[in-house]
Amino acid sequence: MAIALVTGASRGIGRATALLLAQEGYNVAVNYQHNAQAADEVVAHIIAQGGNAFAVQADVSDEAQVDALFTRIDHEAEPLVALVNNAGILFRQSRLEHLTAERINQVLSTNVTGYFLCCREAVKRMSWQYGGQGGAIVNVSSAAARTGSPGEYVDYAASKGAVDTLTIGLALEVAACGIRVNCVRPGFIYTDMHASGGEPGRVDRVSSVIPMQRGGQPEEVAQGIAWLLSDKASYVTGSFLDLAGGR
Repeated sequence: MAIALVTGASRGIGRATALLLAQEGYNVAVNYQHNAQAADEVVAHIIAQGGNAFAVQADVSDEAQVDALFTRIDHEAEPLVALVNNAGILFRQSRLEHLTAERINQVLSTNVTGYFLCCREAVKRMSWQYGGQGGAIVNVSSAAARTGSPGEYVDYAASKGAVDTLTIGLALEVAACGIRVNCVRPGFIYTDMHASGGEPGRVDRVSSVIPMQRGGQPEEVAQGIAWLLSDKASYVTGSFLDLAGGR
């Protein structure tokens, strides 16, 4: 058994991914920021199904907390072989001229800096260069990186564009070190994140402009993530999997 860390795993895509990876035999580190009850419920569900998991609190935008997160994982008997960078935030829908530096920096610190920090610590543990046994990283980006999310979340979209670039650069850096780095770009998925933006029904509103005429489910994104982490994708690195219903 080996460890898979899923950041932001108490809800949405992270939760679905944690549950699926546990079914596939990983000991899942369920990271959360605030909602300990939700994270504990994910862990309890995994254990009830015969899997292994543990919850770890950390705000990934805080370097000290990321260090503590990975130190906690080091205390487990199994090695870390998989990282799913999923934790992310967005704020209420807004045009760019109404954005503040505080909001922009909060989005970037979690959605970009947090990904960098978790990748840094994962590489130190997975890389053959550091005595690791290799591994795989999947960064959760967004179709917004391609569309720009005008009139709604240009700051969020820009942060995901940075995630795309991180994926390309890091994949090339560590390809010879036994680590694969790939990215998924979900489109309109039914998660609680839309409520954070002030429109819980956003997916239903836009479903008619999606070629498949429907929003996606977190479990559908989780399947793509699990495949990229698996040996079935052993020759895939620096690649992007769009999970957006054709949009």
